[in-house]
Amino acid sequence: MIKLVAFDLDGTIADTIPMCIEAFKQAVSPYASKILSENDIVKTFGLNEEGMIKEVVSEDWEKALIDFYVIYKEMHTVYIQPFVGIRELITELKKNSIIVSLITGKGQRSCDITLHHFEMEALFNSISIGSPDRNTKAESMTELMSKYNIQPAEMVYVGDEFSDITACSKVGIQCLSAAWIASLSKMKKLEKENQGYVFSSIKSLHSFLKKEAHLV
Repeated sequence: MIKLVAFDLDGTIADTIPMCIEAFKQAVSPYASKILSENDIVKTFGLNEEGMIKEVVSEDWEKALIDFYVIYKEMHTVYIQPFVGIRELITELKKNSIIVSLITGKGQRSCDITLHHFEMEALFNSISIGSPDRNTKAESMTELMSKYNIQPAEMVYVGDEFSDITACSKVGIQCLSAAWIASLSKMKKLEKENQGYVFSSIKSLHSFLKKEAHLV
């Protein structure tokens, strides 16, 4: 039985990845000696924003980071909101005594900005943030299992990237692929990598968790 459900943030709880890329491009390009492409930025994913900037800026990365936070916060308009149904799903899980955690690659400040805008700061039992040096999601999962004294079979992770599947497999946790905004080609690749656990809608994920976590 599932006792803990952990969620990714960007691309899973909300469609924030385009905003992250644009904020990064605007803030960091002046320090990178070129206009950063989307591919330049995506290649740094897995690290938090400090680590991402250090990958493309050799000097003044601290200034670039400050500029990033300013622009990133400004981009959080009323139109940037969690996906419909995600807040209700998390609330239902908690009402059924399921532990709900957030495991994100974001740094503390950018995570705080987004959760504050969404009014979700108090929604999670625990929040694990990213590192400037490496992808630490698998480590965060292990720490959560130890903290709450649960087994891998009792935990799932909801994430939208292939790297989430890899992180989960390292520690024996089932990844539930969040594909509600995935392209058809990405959906097919996710199905190949994570067959039977790819969800095209929050409603379908909700139905799965209702059964597997015994929600009432």
